[in-house]
Amino acid sequence: MDKLFTLQEANSLLPILESLLKQAIKSKALMEDIDELLQNLGHKIFLSGGLLVDVATVSKSKSERENAIQRIKDAISEILATGVQVKDIEVGLLDFPHEVDGETVLLCWKLGEPLDIQHWHGTEEGFAGRKPIATLLDKKEKPERPN
Repeated sequence: MDKLFTLQEANSLLPILESLLKQAIKSKALMEDIDELLQNLGHKIFLSGGLLVDVATVSKSKSERENAIQRIKDAISEILATGVQVKDIEVGLLDFPHEVDGETVLLCWKLGEPLDIQHWHGTEEGFAGRKPIATLLDKKEKPERPN
């Protein structure tokens, strides 16, 4: 069973989660820069039929890349440990399982949005199906209809 969040619990986690996401995204960008650097070096070596390579620099770059990968893994693991779902690291998209009338929906937040959740969607709808949080609150406040 997934952890369920109240809107208040989800909002209270956002500052920490935002920091972790930024760390993961920054580390991912560094990893991609190093990948490009090493790929370009490999291409130069191939085109020239061999090249004297500064082994210490290449080794340092590979080590920095491994450290960046570890920082990404650590940040994502820390987010997942809270029960929050990481949907897209590229854009910083997170979902918080939430229950309404016995049905699980997802409170949805994206990096760059204000630090309070403003959208939600069903478990099958995804980001494209996001609706304003007010519509969820309206749904909660409606009394049940008698049969």
